[in-house]
Amino acid sequence: MTILLTGGTGTTGSRIASKLLERGYSIRIASRSVPRLAGAEHVSFDWHSGQFPAELFNGIEKLYLVAPVGVLDPLPAVLPFLEKALNSGVKRVVMLGAAIVPDDGQVFGKLQLAVKQLAPEYAILRPSYFMENFLAPHHLRTIKSENKIWSAAGDGKIGFVSADDIAEVGVRAMIDQEPHNTSHIITGPEALSYSEAVSIIGHEAGTPIQYGNMPLSQYEQAMVQGGLTPEYAAFMAGLEEEISNGAEDRVTNTVETVIGKKPVSLSEFAGAHREGWG
Repeated sequence: MTILLTGGTGTTGSRIASKLLERGYSIRIASRSVPRLAGAEHVSFDWHSGQFPAELFNGIEKLYLVAPVGVLDPLPAVLPFLEKALNSGVKRVVMLGAAIVPDDGQVFGKLQLAVKQLAPEYAILRPSYFMENFLAPHHLRTIKSENKIWSAAGDGKIGFVSADDIAEVGVRAMIDQEPHNTSHIITGPEALSYSEAVSIIGHEAGTPIQYGNMPLSQYEQAMVQGGLTPEYAAFMAGLEEEISNGAEDRVTNTVETVIGKKPVSLSEFAGAHREGWG
């Protein structure tokens, strides 16, 4: 049996792929770019083409599903893929969603419902914000130029979580004998405001970093300048507003329950990656 991964070159998918290979599983990555991962099969695939290569689903019973990035309504592109996969013999689907987006929400909501309704076995990974986002180019750029990290989330708290912990939950959801058949809200061990998070990062990195809170309109404009469509940028700004009102202020025990260890703290993460902010 081979496990198929979409998004297999991304933040969570690449980690899940590596962890599956380490455990001796065969994997096939469907992506536009060739993965830099020895031992993985690769099939060239583009969500926007609407084409499914003949070899895509051969021998596949399990699927890691990541919707196309930056698409406000991915259902028209993804649903035919999902239906084709299930009709070709896929029995278990593990999908990446987001903690802040419910089943009736934009972007992931309709797709989450489709997976729950159509897949015989499933798990929805709904993580909070990735700790790795603090190493993203737009944050590194403002740290270098201003000694600041910007957002529009105000004092809202977030259960920042490591992508490695998300991936470990995803692997268990994929390989456990009993299907999880649930949505996993995945957080780190504490809910922190951006100001608190930036203080921790600055301390561990030995670099004075401050938090800057920008107006939602400015944040939305920055998202457009970064390449998002105006509609998707408005969606992202809406999430920031929800966070400022407490939508992400929660901590779950999902990581410890599923994989048997406590999630990585932001302090531990920052200590391990301090050179990234140097």
